[in-house]
Amino acid sequence: MIQLLIAVVLCLGVGGIGGVMTAKSVRGWYLTLRKPSWNPPSWLFGPVWTTLYVMMGVSAWLVWREGAFVGWAATAFVVQIALNGLWSYLFFYRHRPDLAFIEIIAMWASILATILLFHPVSALASYLLWPYLAWVSFASYLNFTIWRLNPRRV
Repeated sequence: MIQLLIAVVLCLGVGGIGGVMTAKSVRGWYLTLRKPSWNPPSWLFGPVWTTLYVMMGVSAWLVWREGAFVGWAATAFVVQIALNGLWSYLFFYRHRPDLAFIEIIAMWASILATILLFHPVSALASYLLWPYLAWVSFASYLNFTIWRLNPRRV
């Protein structure tokens, strides 16, 4: 259970750091941007991301408890979680949706790699990451749309 707690807390920690970088911009800069009509309400992001970070932690723990959180599987997971934090920095802290869009494509690929590398070890671990990939797919499109709607803001 200690490993599970560590894995979940580390993932939530990345989310917390991202939240700190996001907080000021959400109340300021982000409000000034043109957004598509299908942009989710702001209150939705916290619960969705919290759930996804917990699922990421459980997924990593399932692989860790099998002794397989090494090599490419561990590398892919660490890369995707690092890119997750970097995206918040680029988009919200630096106000660079253009760079954030390029970065989120790399994050998407690293999430898919993690899913594929986790699956042979634990199918459940890989299944737990599919909602994350789906949300990042949606977020990628949203990021791209916001960037295109605000070309002079970059």
